[in-house]
Amino acid sequence: MAANNSYFAVIEAGGTKFNCAIVTDERQIIAELRVPTTTPDETLSACVAFFRQQREAGYAFTRMGIASFGPLDLNRASPQFGSITKTPKPHWSHTPLTDYFTDALQCEVVIDTDVNAAALAEYQWGAAQQARVAVYVTIGTGVGGGLVVNGAPVQGLVHPEMGHMLVTPPAGQAGTCPFHANCVEGLVSGTALGKIWQQPAHTFGDTHPAWDGFAQVVAQFSHNLLVTLSAEKIVFGGGVMETPGLLDKIIAQTRQSLNDYIVFPAGTSLEDILVLPGLGTRSGLFGALALLQAGQ
Repeated sequence: MAANNSYFAVIEAGGTKFNCAIVTDERQIIAELRVPTTTPDETLSACVAFFRQQREAGYAFTRMGIASFGPLDLNRASPQFGSITKTPKPHWSHTPLTDYFTDALQCEVVIDTDVNAAALAEYQWGAAQQARVAVYVTIGTGVGGGLVVNGAPVQGLVHPEMGHMLVTPPAGQAGTCPFHANCVEGLVSGTALGKIWQQPAHTFGDTHPAWDGFAQVVAQFSHNLLVTLSAEKIVFGGGVMETPGLLDKIIAQTRQSLNDYIVFPAGTSLEDILVLPGLGTRSGLFGALALLQAGQ
C-alpha cells in the first residue's frame, strides 16, 4: 500500500442506508460499505466497526465528513449540535451523530444535511459547476433540498427544508406527511407514492399514471424555487428520479407553469437549469468529502 496521509472517513447517512467510505482528496474510494438504516444503535455501531477495520488495514484518518438526512441541529452553540432532531424516521429523533462518531473514533467530525453536501459536491465537480445559485433536490425515501450560494452551503434559522414546501396536490390525492397536509415530500417521495398508490414506487413502470401527478407537483416545486431563489441549476437526484423520462415531464410542466414569465439569459433554457446529477449516485458521498475540504 502506497503511503498516503490524506485519507478521510465519509458517510452519506440516508433514511434507507448509510454509505460509509474511506476516500482520498482526489475522490478515490479506497473502501466502501453500505449499512441498512435500522435502529441507531445497530446502524451506527456497524459504521464504527467498518471504520475501525479500515484503520487496522492502514488507512489512518483523523477527520470525518457526514452528509445526513435530517432535520439536523447545526447550531454550534447548541448542546445538541450535530444531532438529528425531530424526524418521521422511527427511532432516529434526537440521535447525536457528531458526538457518537467523535467519541467512538476519536476524530474531528464535520456535518451538514445530505442535500446541502450534495449541492456542494455538484457545485465543485458535477452538474452545477460555475452556478452562483445551485440547488440539489433528492427525491427518494423522502424529499430534501440543499442550497449553495457562491460556493457555500446555506444555513440560517436551521437549514433549508425544501421538501416541506406546500403545493397543490393532484386531483383526488392527499398528502401523506405526518406534519403537513400537502407538502412536496408527502406527495412525491417514494414513501408517499407507495402509500398513495398502494404499491411500491419501484414497481410502477415508466408509463404508470402516478408520474403525471408527480411531474405536476415537482413542477410547482421547481417554479417556486426558480422565482424565489433565481437558481441557475436545480439538480434532481434520488432513486425516484432514476425513472426514464421523468425529468422531461417535469421540465414540460415547469415550462407551462412559468408561462414565459422568467426571461432566461441568451442561450439558456429550462433543459440547462433542471438537470440530473453530474456525479450520478455519488453526490451525497462526495458531498461529505466536499464539506471536509471546505473546512480546511
